[in-house]
Amino acid sequence: QVQLVESGGGLVQPGGSLTLSCAASGSIFRLVRMGWYRQAPGKQRELVADVNAGGAINYADSAKGRFTITRVNAQNTVYLQMNSLVPEDTAVYYCNAYLYETYSSWDEYWGQGTQVTVSS
Repeated sequence: QVQLVESGGGLVQPGGSLTLSCAASGSIFRLVRMGWYRQAPGKQRELVADVNAGGAINYADSAKGRFTITRVNAQNTVYLQMNSLVPEDTAVYYCNAYLYETYSSWDEYWGQGTQVTVSS
């Protein structure tokens, strides 16, 4: 059993910053990739940023230059530092992980989601 526990969402004014964190726990043999997705009302879930085991990072165009994803391998934790937030960043943010629970069994996991609201 694997769990992804997120924290750090909230209400912030335009131009402000927030940091989201996600910790993976449970039966984890090897983490392949961790990242963040978001889903705004009436829209599809979209990738924000992810990082693989080798440290390669992928950002959505909307996140480049404003968001920074970091991963602490020893803690199975990923952070998303979000700066210069705009109302269009308002969404539920979901942590995502691809991981192996055993040598041969892998799966995809999602966190419960954390609300980020950018508003004055």
